[in-house]
Amino acid sequence: MIAVANAGFRAIAPDYRGYGLSDPPAEPDNASYDDFVNDIASLLDSLDISKVFVIAKDFGVWVAYSFVLLHEEKTAGIVTLGMAFMPPNAYKHHLSLPEGFYVQRWQEPGRAETDFGRFDVKTVIRNIYILFSRSEIPIADENQEIMDLVKPLTPLPSWFTEDDLATYAALYEKSGFQTALQVPYRSSKLNLGYGEQVPKVKAPTMVIIGEEDYASKVPGVDEYIRSGEVKKYIPNVEIVHVPNGSHFVHEQFPNHVNQLILTFLDHNKHVKK
Repeated sequence: MIAVANAGFRAIAPDYRGYGLSDPPAEPDNASYDDFVNDIASLLDSLDISKVFVIAKDFGVWVAYSFVLLHEEKTAGIVTLGMAFMPPNAYKHHLSLPEGFYVQRWQEPGRAETDFGRFDVKTVIRNIYILFSRSEIPIADENQEIMDLVKPLTPLPSWFTEDDLATYAALYEKSGFQTALQVPYRSSKLNLGYGEQVPKVKAPTMVIIGEEDYASKVPGVDEYIRSGEVKKYIPNVEIVHVPNGSHFVHEQFPNHVNQLILTFLDHNKHVKK
């Protein structure tokens, strides 16, 4: 936010409902991606902002692409970190990951709550940062929970400080994990703005991916990017792979990622209003 603001842009980073300092949804168990997309659109309307660049990370990518497809007139461009737009019909591989895959575990009502409940919030966040900064897909054994994949004395990644951890943990102490588990893991409703037609993202797009991001190990994902098939759905896309970059590439290499974003914004700012 500081980098883009210093470059002359207005930076807005709302906490999703039930995340950070935002209030939880009225019905947390029914929260969906659509709630977040609608909130973004409403926020822009309330601020009288007609066109924006959208920058998103991880599951926020799906909120961003849904917003872009539903509100093309409001979109100057989009930058996503870790994932590119990949509609369901683009998957050539059946996701035959084992039962212990963390996504499947956290989709199960009560499973993550019980797992997380064995620890204080700070330890849960510590474990998630350690686990997701690795290059291996987090998969637990049959008689093991996801939190057990991190040994108690494992150090934090070198780029993530104890102060960082304390800041994030304090936010989750307030919000809890209810919404964070509902969206993205337990909500499948995602409006991509199409019926029978395959959607295409027409806006200028940059995708920044860490070379060591475990998410790229999910079957079919890396092939989709490197084969160029991604351009069927995002014709105006630039893909940037960051050497040694993890799932948290923006925190690991903030200066480099900031410069990539600033260059993209500068190149496409002629469409900004």
